[in-house]
Order: sequence, then C-alpha cells, then structure tokens
Amino acid sequence: MNSQSVDLIYLDPPFNSKRTYSAPIGTKAAGSSFKDMWTWEDVNEAYLDKLVSNYPMLVDFIKSIQQTHSKAMMAYVTYMTQRLIELHRILKDTGSLYLHCDPTASHYLKIVLDRIFGKDNFRNEIVWHYYNGSNSAHSRFGRKHDTIFFYSKVEKNSFFNWDISRIPYEEGSIYATGTTYGKKGYIKGNPKGKLMHDVWRIPSINNMAKERTGYPTQKPLALLYRIIKASSNEGDIVFDPFCGCATACVAAQQLGRHWIGIDIEEQAAPILVQRLSDDAGLFKNFIHRKDVPQRSDIAPEPINQTIKERLFAEQKGACNACAIELNIQNFEVDHIIPKSKGGGDYYENYQLLCGNCNRIKGNRPMEYLRIKIAQRDKLLKEQITFG
Repeated sequence: MNSQSVDLIYLDPPFNSKRTYSAPIGTKAAGSSFKDMWTWEDVNEAYLDKLVSNYPMLVDFIKSIQQTHSKAMMAYVTYMTQRLIELHRILKDTGSLYLHCDPTASHYLKIVLDRIFGKDNFRNEIVWHYYNGSNSAHSRFGRKHDTIFFYSKVEKNSFFNWDISRIPYEEGSIYATGTTYGKKGYIKGNPKGKLMHDVWRIPSINNMAKERTGYPTQKPLALLYRIIKASSNEGDIVFDPFCGCATACVAAQQLGRHWIGIDIEEQAAPILVQRLSDDAGLFKNFIHRKDVPQRSDIAPEPINQTIKERLFAEQKGACNACAIELNIQNFEVDHIIPKSKGGGDYYENYQLLCGNCNRIKGNRPMEYLRIKIAQRDKLLKEQITFG
C-alpha cells in the first residue's frame, strides 16, 4: 500500500490469549476460527532487517520481553511491531490509529506505539466498559473492559471531531433537564449532549443481537461508529488490517466512508459481502415461490444422525450451496423446499448447509440462496469494493 494513503486505522488484532477461537455451529461464521498462540514461526523474518536498522532501541526492548515474560510474548510483540511500523507508514499526517487490546499485552504494545508514533502523539487510553454478561471470577474482580490506544500521526495536523463526539446527558442531570444556574448566569445544556470521556460504556454483543454473526471476538457496531465519527470525515478511507467479520468496514460503509479490510481467515470475505449486501438491501424485492406442491405419496422421515451422515457422504463433506468443506458437526440439515412453502420431511427434500448459507436461505427456496451466493461470488471475483 502507498505511504500516507489512509485517514483512519482501527485494528483489533489477536491478544496473545493462548486460546483458539471458533465460531459456534449454526451461526453465520460457522467454520471460521483463529489461533491466538504465538511462536517465532509467526514472525516475518524478511522484515527484521528494517526493524533492527531503524528501531535498535525497540529491538533491545523486545529482546528483554523473553526474560521478563516468555518467548511467545516476544514473538507476539515482534509480529505486532512489524505491522505497526507499516501502519504508521501508510497513515496520512492528518490520520489517527486506534489499537484495540486487553491487559495480556497492552503494556508492551504501549511502549511499541510510543516509539513508533512518538509519545507526544499519544491521545488517549480509552476504556471500553462492556458491562453486560455474567461474572464467573472467584479469585479476582471480574474483567469487564478492553483497552483502546488512540494515537495521532502528527500532533498538530491530526483530525479530531470533538463536537460530534458527544453522548446524551445522564438521566437526572441538571443539563438534561434544560437549564441550570452557574457563575455566569443560566447555562443550557448542549442539545447534542455532553463531550465524551475516555471511558465508553457500550454493551458487548449478546446472543440475540441482530448484528451478531457468531464470528469469534466480534465487536459491536456502536463502538466503531464512535471511533469513525470522531476521527474521520465522510469520504475518508478507513483501514482495518485484522478485519475478521469486518465490523469496522460495515460501520464505515454505513457512515459514508471508504474502507479497506484484510484478514487471513477464508470465511471473512463471504461474511463481509453478506453483511454489506444485507445492509444495502440488494435482495429486498425478491419474490418467494408459493407454488411448490406438497408430496403426500411417502411417509415422513424425521431428521436424525443417520440421515445427516448419509447426506454428508453424498455431498462429500461440502455445503450443498457454497461448497465449503467442514466437519459434519458444523453442518445443518435444511429442507430444500421449505416446509412453509409445501416441502415435506423426506430424504429427497433434505440437504446439508453450512450455518452461514442456512441463515441466508431461511424459509426461502434454493434459488434465493443461489442468487445471493452468485452475487457474493461476483463481487469477490471482480474485487468490487463497497463504498
């Protein structure tokens, strides 16, 4: 990518949590996963020379991590440092970077950012407080926040929309009720709300949320709306180099920004295209078939594990729509002709679909699903970028 080519960078990289994350069966992202465990094999040695020659003091710091923590942490921080150097290069002088992390490695990443971006360009340590969900901790306080480091590229040139970054006054606040009396007379609250602080109280995505894809570590759109509105204008380019299910890209699209997303997970691109297609309403005028006759010449054959295994063998372990190959437990048995459209419970009307395709199809006929997959594949093949 060209130097100084993007206006805003948001990255939510792996946290070195020593876990493997997989999307639940039956979700849009079923079959996707990533490993958050690190070794030196994850480091691109071809770029080490640039790190050694340009950031010798940073190299000394990274070497010390092996003694203070572990080889795995040293490999992770090296991996992240190589990428942060490149992100600094492609960011415009007016641009900003938001790095999403947690206490696992935040203290190491902060030092790396101070060296690459400059300590004077540090703007905020934002605390994302996701207050919902249970607390199962018994030996410590329950962890309910992530950290987001906010840096500018050049201190005097960085863009920040302080006025649009407002939230409603708290219920019962003297400003929320209209006016109050201060030292300079009557003061009226700003109709846009109050200026934000660096603690953001935004709930995480619950299991019933409409925006939920099932993708591991998915972040809420509300969080990205706040970042994008604060540090970019309409028409700017937003870049996410660890885009996953592409929440940053979807939020940028909805807010009138251009976007670029990168991810190594093969499921990321189809999920992104689906989310943007749904958002754009490309299929809202599709007419469902209602003229499919009901078969009554054979006895019902309820779904069971034997049927699923037969279908898995016939389909050679691949989804009958998108052809992705998964383990049998990641497939769902679908009615080719939906029961609500006249389809019955018999073997010829059964097929295995991945969770993503099954969610798209819903109670609609296969031609609906084929149209959506064809549209998605066309966009991927032609490399058409929304926005």
